[in-house]
Amino acid sequence: MRWRPRRSSGAAGRPGPSGTAAPEQVRAALGLDRAERLLAAARAGRDSTGHVWLLATTWRLATVTETGELGWARPWHEVDVAAWSREANELTVTFVDERRPLVFPFGQEGLFLQVLRERVQASVVSSVELPLPGRRPPRAVLRHDLATGELVEQLVGAGGRTDAAAAQAAREAFNHLREEVGMPPLPPLPPDAAGTPTAAPFD
Repeated sequence: MRWRPRRSSGAAGRPGPSGTAAPEQVRAALGLDRAERLLAAARAGRDSTGHVWLLATTWRLATVTETGELGWARPWHEVDVAAWSREANELTVTFVDERRPLVFPFGQEGLFLQVLRERVQASVVSSVELPLPGRRPPRAVLRHDLATGELVEQLVGAGGRTDAAAAQAAREAFNHLREEVGMPPLPPLPPDAAGTPTAAPFD
C-alpha cells in the first residue's frame, strides 16, 4: 500500500474519523493548538528495540516516545511518500526535504493508515513532472499548509540539480501550476553575464 501525494479532489477539509488510544502523556506532548485535533494514533516498533507513538493531527504527523517526549512533528505538506508493506509490516515515510526515509515496524492499524492517506492527499493542490531525462524526473508540486491555508511550492526529487535547463523547466512547471489556481506567474530568471538564465530552480 503506497501513497504518493496526488491532486486533491477538492478543498482541504477535515477527515471524518477521530479518536485514539494513546496515553495522556503521549497526547500532551503534542501541545495541540486550540484549532488542532488529534485524529489517530498508533504504536510502532518492536519489543526488542522499543516502541514509539505515531500521531496524526489535523495539521501534523508526529512521533512521541512512550514516556511522553516529542520526537519530531512535521506538517502534512512536507510528507512526500508514505508506504505500508503488508509483507514486512513496516510503514515507510519520506519527507520532501530528506532522501533517506523513516521506517517504522508497524502492524495494520486501519484508522491510522486511513487518516495518514487522507491528510497527505488533502495537502496536495496539483503537481506535474518536469520534462527532464532520468528514471524519476523531478516534480513541481503545489500544496496547502493545512494549518494556515497558504500555498507552498515544492521542487521534489531534483537531487541538487542546478543547471539552466532544470531551472527553466522548474519555472515553467510552477507557472503552469500557478495558472491553474489563479496565481501570478513567477518573474523571469535574471540573465547572467553570458545572457543565459541563472541556475536557481525558483525563488
